[in-house]
Amino acid sequence: MNYFTHLECGKCGKRLEPDRLHNLCPDCGKPLLARYDLVTARGNIARDAGASRADNLWRYHELMPVRDSENRITLGEGMTPLTPARRLGAELAFDALYLKDESCNPTTSFKARGMAAAVSMAKELGATALSVPSAGNAAGAMAAYAAAAGLPAFVYMPADVPEPFVNECRALGAEVTLIDGLITDCGRVAMEDARKHGRFDLSTLKEPYRLEGKKTMGYELAEQSGWKLPDVVIYPTGGGTGLVGMWKAFDEMEQLGWIGPERPRMVTVQATGCAPIVRAFESGAEAADVWEGAKTVADGLRVPAAVGDFLMLEALRASGGTAVAVPDDEMVADTMLLGRTEGIYAAPEGGATVTAFRRLRENGWIAEGEKTVLFITGSGHKYSHLFA
Repeated sequence: MNYFTHLECGKCGKRLEPDRLHNLCPDCGKPLLARYDLVTARGNIARDAGASRADNLWRYHELMPVRDSENRITLGEGMTPLTPARRLGAELAFDALYLKDESCNPTTSFKARGMAAAVSMAKELGATALSVPSAGNAAGAMAAYAAAAGLPAFVYMPADVPEPFVNECRALGAEVTLIDGLITDCGRVAMEDARKHGRFDLSTLKEPYRLEGKKTMGYELAEQSGWKLPDVVIYPTGGGTGLVGMWKAFDEMEQLGWIGPERPRMVTVQATGCAPIVRAFESGAEAADVWEGAKTVADGLRVPAAVGDFLMLEALRASGGTAVAVPDDEMVADTMLLGRTEGIYAAPEGGATVTAFRRLRENGWIAEGEKTVLFITGSGHKYSHLFA
């Protein structure tokens, strides 16, 4: 059984039919969100149904958009570890710290979740070729899932991304185009080529289904915590699908009767060299202006403009959360602290969550004993140059 009913614009509320390929809302150009018949689903899906299913994100298949099980592409993504950070917590004098380690996903990052859902749905709806602009991990994930689906993949990356990201995409069969510029420049060229050559664009939040894969982090967080959400979630944010997806999952679970109305305080972490969401949050703005001259060693955080900015800001404010910008040198140092205390070889985005946690403990925003989860969104293997 599948309860997917329609798409809805996250800004203007326009409804669209679900059974054809869509990118952004045709009326206002904002992201589309997948909606489900949760009233009916509430009486038909047991909260613990996933316990007897495979340890991948398709354990929540009734609440995912793919209708035909034959189109569910999986490389084993999802159900990543949620573990207490005992040694890191001791170092930081805090005993309620947990790590959600997304580097355990295929292609070693949380991007596998989004691409598993997006590529599966693209296949189901008849896409014949896929493209994506990416600063690294999303490109590798798209290339992997496109290969598994038998679809041609076209990747557009900034020319200065670390070489392992480029090599990964080529090894997985994708055609790589390097662009002199930032992810926004890659997005412009990718969209132009997609229109010219009939490819379906999988840009962050410019199609509805990567978000659906990412929301499973929220379902897992609840399931792995005995259906009681943590007090604080600290998440490194570039395009923002992970944070927005989890917030969507929490709402869906409440409507299903799986959890109550309590929510974690959501924390966005960005780099001081590229912090458009932090700036917008602090100024009280409803949208984020483009960050000029974006620069950071964390390629996943080098996103000067995010199409889902308003959705991120809504989640932060509705949860009573906050936004923190951290400098590169501190995030790299804390990435190495994470490694030597917990044995996790993380990308610098993961280290950024540790730095943000430090700041929030020092100023009293996180109180003693509040269960806090840091998301380690990717592996450090593609960033080895930072730790030489």
